[in-house]
Amino acid sequence: MFTIGNTMDFSRSPEENVMRAPDWLKPGLYGAVGGAIALAVIGFNWGGWVTGGTARAMAADQTQAAVVAALSLICVDQSKRDPQLVERVAALKAASSWTRGDLVMKHGWATMPGTTEGNSQVARDCADKVGV
Repeated sequence: MFTIGNTMDFSRSPEENVMRAPDWLKPGLYGAVGGAIALAVIGFNWGGWVTGGTARAMAADQTQAAVVAALSLICVDQSKRDPQLVERVAALKAASSWTRGDLVMKHGWATMPGTTEGNSQVARDCADKVGV
């Protein structure tokens, strides 16, 4: 019979013409798949890898925390300019930790210049700094 290179031999049945993979290929593929799974598990659990959505959420949280930290310094400065500072700080220290932010909001210290309302997160952070 005439054949060229690796062409199929049409004198055989279709089952005989199926390409045979080398014996070493199957364990190699299992190892590659298992290694990829292990790499992903280790990377995401202990390697610090995160998805894009998680990275965006982490960045948003850090941004919010930085803004609150910066604005709380303005709040502390505004509290120092309050003529009734001594009485209000005494009331702030006497209040429970749950209501301190509300007191700062009520005194207007957490209302930033150019805004009409205070920020509750800034008020809580400011209360911690002023009430020390």
